[in-house]
Amino acid sequence: MSRALNIDAEHDHVVATCAKHKASISAIEKLLSGGTRVVLMNGEGAAAVAKAYGSKVLTGPVKRTSSVKMQ
Repeated sequence: MSRALNIDAEHDHVVATCAKHKASISAIEKLLSGGTRVVLMNGEGAAAVAKAYGSKVLTGPVKRTSSVKMQ
C-alpha cells in the first residue's frame, strides 16, 4: 500500500484521525480540488488511516498545491 492518501476531509480532521490511530505524518497538504493529501511514515499507518476513512479515500485524480507542509 502507498503511504500517500488523498482524503475527502479537512486538514485538522485528518491530523486528529492520524493521531488517534498513532499514524505518524511525513507530509500533509490541502488539495485544491478539496480534501487533504497526507503521506504517512509507514504503510501500517497508511492502512489504518485508509480503513478509518473508508469511502472518503479519494481514488481519482486530484489537484494539488505547489507546496507541501512538513509535520
